[in-house]
Amino acid sequence: MATSPAPSACGGSRTAKSSRSEKCRRPTSTPSRRRSGNSRTFGGAAGGFAAAVRARAPARRDRSKGTASLKPHRYELAPGLEISRIVTGLWQVADMERDGLSLDLDAAAAAMADYADQGFDTFDMADHYGSAELIAGRFLAHRAAARGSKAIAFTKWCPAPGEMSAETVRAGVERSLGRLAVSKIDLMQLHWWTFEHPGYLDAMRELARLQQDGLIGELGVTNFDTNHLRVLIKHGIRIVSNQVSFSLLDRRAAEAMSAFCLEHGIRLLAYGTLAGGFLADQWVGAAEPPAPLIHDWSKMKYKRFVDAIGGWSVLQAILAALAQVAQKHAVSVSNVAARWVLDQPAVAAIIVGARLGEREHRADNLRISGLVLDDRDRARIDAALAKSVRLPGDCGDEYRRPPYLTASGDLSHHLETVPKVFRAAAYGTRCDRSRIDSGSMWEPICGYSRAVRVGNRILVSGTTATHGSGAIVCKGDVAGQTVYILDKIAASIASLGGSLGDVVRTRIYLRDARQWEAAARVHGAYFGAIRPANTLVEVSALIGEYDVEIEAEAVVA
Repeated sequence: MATSPAPSACGGSRTAKSSRSEKCRRPTSTPSRRRSGNSRTFGGAAGGFAAAVRARAPARRDRSKGTASLKPHRYELAPGLEISRIVTGLWQVADMERDGLSLDLDAAAAAMADYADQGFDTFDMADHYGSAELIAGRFLAHRAAARGSKAIAFTKWCPAPGEMSAETVRAGVERSLGRLAVSKIDLMQLHWWTFEHPGYLDAMRELARLQQDGLIGELGVTNFDTNHLRVLIKHGIRIVSNQVSFSLLDRRAAEAMSAFCLEHGIRLLAYGTLAGGFLADQWVGAAEPPAPLIHDWSKMKYKRFVDAIGGWSVLQAILAALAQVAQKHAVSVSNVAARWVLDQPAVAAIIVGARLGEREHRADNLRISGLVLDDRDRARIDAALAKSVRLPGDCGDEYRRPPYLTASGDLSHHLETVPKVFRAAAYGTRCDRSRIDSGSMWEPICGYSRAVRVGNRILVSGTTATHGSGAIVCKGDVAGQTVYILDKIAASIASLGGSLGDVVRTRIYLRDARQWEAAARVHGAYFGAIRPANTLVEVSALIGEYDVEIEAEAVVA
């Protein structure tokens, strides 16, 4: 997400609270957009936030028939952090600015105020969503000055993998603090490109320190899979949320991810709920759009999801079922799609994107709060979903391995630019042999390498869940340690020119044979499609307080 040419969006038992009874403001009509030099303004607004609000006022018209008594439901994501269950996402700001044009910050901030006034007072953005943080900063500053009801801003930090020093992490947080014009970020979420680089643990530790210093309210992550969410939790890092793709087209989050989150007091923030607008009335019975006619990033991205689940005919079957349910309840197809995700037990909120000042669907989205799906509705939807193909892997895999379901498509070129975790070194004059060290103090003392390549063969030493200068990761948790170890093995092999796909043999040594299944299931998640030879044994002891040690051999094609 941090450097991709097209960014993507990119908890204990809690229950949703009922909607509040404050009066709704009428939604704003879609104003015209115009260009002025290299900037965009909305509704002709100029001269600051107040002028932008005045300029927008004449354009208002009542679209709220049937929704005047509705407000988005609320959810307590953490003590003192109550959010709207329909979060307004600002990823589209980057899309609106991708031609080198900039938005009028005051006019866009005024559009945010319209959302907040109707109860959509929770916003999600990132450090790379164009000027989204700057727009939100204008809006939040005005709201604070006017002493209006508090609005909530989530943002994300998406650093390139590398050394996560205290200075690096603080600089990232302070940049967002400055752009948002706040003293504390309500929810800071970390996105991490590749788990082969273990720096995400250092980043989260430093973010936790900044949370203790009062610069961050709550911590979350984005696009973490279940295994690496486990590593965080079992390593003692507290988070309240994981933001992941979750929709009728992408139901991976309903599986192991939801179970883990419910067990550990984490909640999901679901994006992609409307599949970039494809789960909407206008696409019911519509012909498949040719790829050259799909221009906005959101539809470019989610058309890949459509193709991956079985194609346009499968989407149409799902839309037909949604349309029948929508007609029964006198709501929209989008309302039904959103309600289905909100009803999932681990979901705190859905994120619905907004193109500030261009178009809005607030009146329609308010109807989500009044919609209750019954068993017949769910059965009808389930029957349509049965025709679809499950997306491969776990949450977030679409950013890290094929098929790359992103706006820009294949991200392999981007991932190849990420520096290798370890640096290969030559074996003196032996041109056919190279090795890597992981930085352990014992490697030079004991005279061994983390991994050695001889010709096309790579041998990885017995590897434990040792982080940095010697910290044990996930002490007492075999599954978490196995995840960390296999990431280190993958990084070792990659640094010597191979990949996990080249692995032909693994050996797993357990302190306690009763923990075999925890290690084996993680091994299966990494090697299920590779199927190397394997040995799994119990040993009388491991050196140090480790529960598992693994070694591997690979033959590079």
